[in-house]
Amino acid sequence: MSLLLQVATGEASSFPWAFTAVYVVGFIAAVTIGSVAWYNSKRPPGWEDKQRPEIVPDVNADDPKV
Repeated sequence: MSLLLQVATGEASSFPWAFTAVYVVGFIAAVTIGSVAWYNSKRPPGWEDKQRPEIVPDVNADDPKV
């Protein structure tokens, strides 16, 4: 019943904004993590001699500390 009253009076909850913010932050995180993983992966043909950007950390998969 309260939902109908909210709709009738024009009151809206803040749920859609929070829901959208979670998706936006998640997308940005996925793109960032994916970019770091791609730069640290084996280079595609033609990119073997290219330098890695300085902002991307070097990840050593053969590190025994893990």
